[in-house]
Amino acid sequence: MRLIRFGPAGRERPGLIAPDGSLRSLAEHIADWNGETLAPSVLARIRRLDPLALPRVSARSRLGPPIARPAKFIAIGLNYADHAEEAGLPIPTEPVVFGKWTSCLGGPNDPIVLPPGSVKTDWEVELGAVIGRRARRVTPATALAHVAGYCLVNDVSEREWQLEHGPTWDKGKGFDTFGPVGPWLATRDEVPNPQAIDLWLDLNGERMQRGSTATMIFPVSELIAYCSHLMTLEPGDLITTGTPPGVGMAKKPPRFLRPGDRLRLGASGLGEQNTDIVTRETSS
Repeated sequence: MRLIRFGPAGRERPGLIAPDGSLRSLAEHIADWNGETLAPSVLARIRRLDPLALPRVSARSRLGPPIARPAKFIAIGLNYADHAEEAGLPIPTEPVVFGKWTSCLGGPNDPIVLPPGSVKTDWEVELGAVIGRRARRVTPATALAHVAGYCLVNDVSEREWQLEHGPTWDKGKGFDTFGPVGPWLATRDEVPNPQAIDLWLDLNGERMQRGSTATMIFPVSELIAYCSHLMTLEPGDLITTGTPPGVGMAKKPPRFLRPGDRLRLGASGLGEQNTDIVTRETSS
């Protein structure tokens, strides 16, 4: 299944994409897509419904992130050797783990708002994995059984705050709007091999990133197992798994996002995002 959330920001309702490509509402069956409803038993119940009998949703509806705000938004750095090389950093011998604040989550087509004074905001197309079953100290052999599904993520990064304001990356990773997710969450049965997904990103129509999850240093199963030894992974938690080469800070000269830029990015089987870069500030 391809699971969606639609409607105004903060008031999204759950749905899915029917086999004919139409958007359908599940609001009569579940309250939202979250840690509780991503359980295998709930997904099995939803699969038994006839998607074409569900209420149709306007194709013009805004899509939000396909999961409600997770308890944890975990990110992995430098997980492609060629990306580590372009960043001028050693290839990791263990996964590089950091956090993105859950308040940064946005829909796949919501604008990305540059922080005041930002001149080094960058892009990173990534594969995200959403936990469906509690995982604590699991092995790589069993890790994927704990996944509810996979999604497209843009790990937007303000490089000055990430790299020039102390040793912790988190400062530059969690600004509001810096976590576009979706358009949909593909359930695990739709992605038989998460190491066979093509990723790409265009800036203003020019290809910047192209890669495959086949070239990850640490595959998804190892990342989940590793993180599950650092923390208990709860249903609904999101792990974004690293980016292939082609980020702006590695260009010669470096190239960063400016107001009026447009990003288009995608992953095979996981849809596309189309985001405008703006400077408007949102109220709390």
